[in-house]
Amino acid sequence: MNQIFKLTFLAITILFTSCNSSAQQKDNYSTKIDSLLKTKNPREFNGVVYIQQNGKIKYAKAYGFADFNKKTSLKFDDKFSTMSIAKQITATLILQEVEKGTIDLQTPIRKYLPDFKYAWADTITVHHLLNHTSGLQSFELTPNLKFSIGSAYSYSNVGYSVAGLVLEKQSGKSFETLVMTLFKKCKMNNSYYPNEANSKLLTKGHTIKDDGTFRLNDKVSFDTSLFFGSHLIVTAPDLAKWNDCLHNGKVLKPATYKMMTNYSITNNHPLFGEKPIGYGYGLRINDKADIYEIGHTGFHPAEGFTAVNLYYPKTKTSVIVMENQANENFEIAYYFEQEIRKIVKESTLLK
Repeated sequence: MNQIFKLTFLAITILFTSCNSSAQQKDNYSTKIDSLLKTKNPREFNGVVYIQQNGKIKYAKAYGFADFNKKTSLKFDDKFSTMSIAKQITATLILQEVEKGTIDLQTPIRKYLPDFKYAWADTITVHHLLNHTSGLQSFELTPNLKFSIGSAYSYSNVGYSVAGLVLEKQSGKSFETLVMTLFKKCKMNNSYYPNEANSKLLTKGHTIKDDGTFRLNDKVSFDTSLFFGSHLIVTAPDLAKWNDCLHNGKVLKPATYKMMTNYSITNNHPLFGEKPIGYGYGLRINDKADIYEIGHTGFHPAEGFTAVNLYYPKTKTSVIVMENQANENFEIAYYFEQEIRKIVKESTLLK
């Protein structure tokens, strides 16, 4: 009888150890990310990976250099450009004005910009600008629209520039003042509006050319009109604070937040897979997958920055990847960001 008991106990122990080992292997996202970031093919990683859950740091490491020429090491709290992640910050500031009653999302912007010389101001609304259904051509204020207003999706940085003009007009404050006030509210003490002084704090961006060589960019060359949708200065830990503020009712009322995260248009983005997902106001909404996901990317090869900010509401998890380099070869531009997302989603971190 004792022999049978010993054999049964041994079998249970082996089974438990095996299951536990399997679970640990599945949950060992930290080791998997470490291994991934040492990869040299199809490209090298140079940036910061920061994962936070319920206010607790789960992963925070920097790989590579702040300056490729000087070989100065990156730190995980170095300051990066948000690139297009700035759009959700601008959208939030506009929605705060909606709450005050100074902006109506469905009113043509002619009401707010009466002297605007373009005829489309009589039809395009802030809603169209925030969810990229205005049809405005990128980087040029032209009366030629790509499609009938509101009928399709076309990513438009200039749309956010126009939305920013409405924001400043209706709030009576500069975008710089609004951004810095919002950052202070969210305790983002190491993040800034990119004025001349603050821009000196930004880590150098690097353009990785198709032939493998790089160009160091001493400063971002964006015009200030594009800051509304393309460039603010943040650290990865501060971006996690931003996620907590935005997604947990600290900057918008529940009904307004719902407006921001609802969508009427869908679009593909390679980071999120092949299927189209929703686009709200400055946010991509992936509510069709097994794990509800909200996020946005930022990328500009000429400026030399790549960024991804993902948030998983169920577990209050932020997954942030910021690189001070950007590849001209778009096929591999988001390689590490895609693989890190995959590792996290396959772990039990989000379960």
